[in-house]
Amino acid sequence: MNSSNANALLSLGTALRQAGYRFMTVTPSTHRRINNRPGNERAHDLRGVFGWSRPFDRDLLPASVLALMVDAGVLDEKDDGLRSLVRVSTLDDMLLFHSAWPTRDDDSVFFGPDTYRFVTAMRRGFAFVGAGPVRAVDIGCGGGAGALTIARAFPHADVIGADINPKALELAMVNGRLNWAANFSLAQSDLFDGLQGDFDLVVSNPPFVVDPDALRYRHGGGERGAEISRRIVEQSLGRLRRGGSLMLYTGVALSGPGDHFLESLRPTLAAQCDTWTYQELDPDIFGGQLGEPGYEDVERIAAVWLHAVKR
Repeated sequence: MNSSNANALLSLGTALRQAGYRFMTVTPSTHRRINNRPGNERAHDLRGVFGWSRPFDRDLLPASVLALMVDAGVLDEKDDGLRSLVRVSTLDDMLLFHSAWPTRDDDSVFFGPDTYRFVTAMRRGFAFVGAGPVRAVDIGCGGGAGALTIARAFPHADVIGADINPKALELAMVNGRLNWAANFSLAQSDLFDGLQGDFDLVVSNPPFVVDPDALRYRHGGGERGAEISRRIVEQSLGRLRRGGSLMLYTGVALSGPGDHFLESLRPTLAAQCDTWTYQELDPDIFGGQLGEPGYEDVERIAAVWLHAVKR
């Protein structure tokens, strides 16, 4: 994305805000069911175009909006009509660009119910960070929802959104400008490899499913999808300042009563943290994933939250 593309996308987001656009992104399975209902084959309004990712006719949108889509490089023409290559989701008063549904590409930029749960849990954790961080980072920031939430809550902080995916960073840059975050910057980084210095706050909502195609935006690696999450915990504790916080939202594949992810981290947390809390936020997410390869012995996938304070 060049500066001309980015400026056009920013103008598109501004036009949507001025039009009163709002859309809460649902799970892919819900998205599919709603789009399969009779009458939902094509878009009839802005939400159908930019939220539900439905095909639409050229005369549905004002010529000025179509021109912005063309200039931003986000208008695609298929046999069934025009389509937007981006979705726009609402998070409180923010509008955030991310990838259109369905997300099939390796560089897709994900946003969904996990994002809302992540941000909600993170905001609860803000009550325990005193005056707030001086320097914070969101590892695997995607479109920037987590980093922007920190930047807006703590305007004195230097907040970095880090991601290995250049497309995510391009959209996060536009999202930062669209939502007036002056203390927000970006870095291309594989976890912490491209980052310098220490932090007062590290947050992350990494991929955690086992994906046969190893798509970066959803594959959590080995250990039944927990590998990246474990690496984030271990590396974060090495980069946090004394008294700094790690806040991690992830999913854990569970078989039986034990939690292998928690038990693998317990010695590290006990050795390096003054305090830490770990809880299940939702006992059963991504149930459809259980029929996929790699989940033959898994009973459920739980959404979990870890907040650890560095000793």
